[in-house]
Amino acid sequence: MQIAVIGSGYVGLVTGTCFAQMGNRVTCVDSDEAKIRRLWHGDIPIYEPGLAAMIRSGSDAGDLSFTTDLAAALRGAEIAFIAVGTPMKEDGSADLQYVLAVAEEIGQKMSGDLIVVDKSTVPVGTADKVRETIRRQLDRRAAAGDTAAAAYRFDVASNPEFLKEGAAIADFMRPDRVVLGVNSPETGRVLSHLYEPFVRRDNALLLMDVRSAEMTKYAANAMLATRISFMNEISRLCEKVGADIGHVRAGIGSDRRIGTAFLFPGCGYGGSCFPKDVQALIHMMLEYDLPAPLLNAVEEVNRVQKEVLVEKVIERFGDSLVGRVFALWGLAFKPNTDDMRQAPSLVIVRRLIERGAAIRAFDPEAVEQAKIYFDDIPEGKISYVSNKYDALNGASALLLLTEWNVFRSPDFDEIKERLREPVIFDGRNQYVNLDLPSRGFDYCAIGSPMRRGMRD
Repeated sequence: MQIAVIGSGYVGLVTGTCFAQMGNRVTCVDSDEAKIRRLWHGDIPIYEPGLAAMIRSGSDAGDLSFTTDLAAALRGAEIAFIAVGTPMKEDGSADLQYVLAVAEEIGQKMSGDLIVVDKSTVPVGTADKVRETIRRQLDRRAAAGDTAAAAYRFDVASNPEFLKEGAAIADFMRPDRVVLGVNSPETGRVLSHLYEPFVRRDNALLLMDVRSAEMTKYAANAMLATRISFMNEISRLCEKVGADIGHVRAGIGSDRRIGTAFLFPGCGYGGSCFPKDVQALIHMMLEYDLPAPLLNAVEEVNRVQKEVLVEKVIERFGDSLVGRVFALWGLAFKPNTDDMRQAPSLVIVRRLIERGAAIRAFDPEAVEQAKIYFDDIPEGKISYVSNKYDALNGASALLLLTEWNVFRSPDFDEIKERLREPVIFDGRNQYVNLDLPSRGFDYCAIGSPMRRGMRD
């Protein structure tokens, strides 16, 4: 098939690249000329494992191309995916200006029959707005004498993405499910055929109405965020009553009705999806005069959870952190990405600095993004190193914030030697089974109090 993917950000690049891998002819469109030039030169603007190599192979095969010219991309295209951003507005609602601007341009420039697919995460009812916008532009063209425009047929479908940053290629190529919201059997047939190479199980391709598909994306992310916030709230109770959150997780996760996924306690969720989508769902409920006590609680628990490690640091070192340096391992909101959006590190770094501390940080991929987010922090208060152990030199403690593989099996003797004091705050519970107190560390994980080490 010939496909246009409009928007060359995270979702658009992964979508276009994976479709091209199956032999489709894909053109990725973006209004950012600099980004398109970078893509033509093999310079990928985001970090996602495996994506760069797939883009190169698709380009070399002639199946994947990049342009700023939407009219050219639509010429001969059977399907156009809208994959632009829907950032959160101040009131928590999704900002649809970019989606509707693309819809307007499609109506102005389409040159034949077309299936338009909302790939962006959009509120329920957005497909109707996209359809109205395209139809309005076609009507204007027809009124201005473009007789062909009056005859163009188009449909608007919803195909929400369920990509995990850091594992997006695997998620797209071997999906748990593909959700297709369609209004007509013909659109369903075409999109089902497009996804057929990716789906090997009968129940993995779910055809439904458009509004149900739009709602499915938000409901899925809200459910996952709820599980995380639930475990984080239980972890705080575990600390008070002397229970082990790891044992609790194993006990409830072995129930087949619950399962183990997204039950890991930590220092809060972040990223571009969960915070934004939970807020958008809350806003949708308010629009229909429905209260959202559960979703509001999910957000509040997550807000508080991002302060937990700071509270533990203060409990160990006191209210004033003047003169202390803290080593941070991990800045991105999760491993295998450079995404800093809503990352717990954004809160933790600022809270420690507010109390007089300085930060020395290492992250395998997110340092350049971190410099943008922390560009207002006074000089000397935060520094970045290119080796994880160099972050430790003379630091009062190590704070682990992101569970990159490179942090999983460190040299604890070197950690102890380089730290000013052998103290570790584990925001991802990576080292809970290593009995670090017996090796002389003061160790604190999520869901457990500080355990003091035996000094040599």
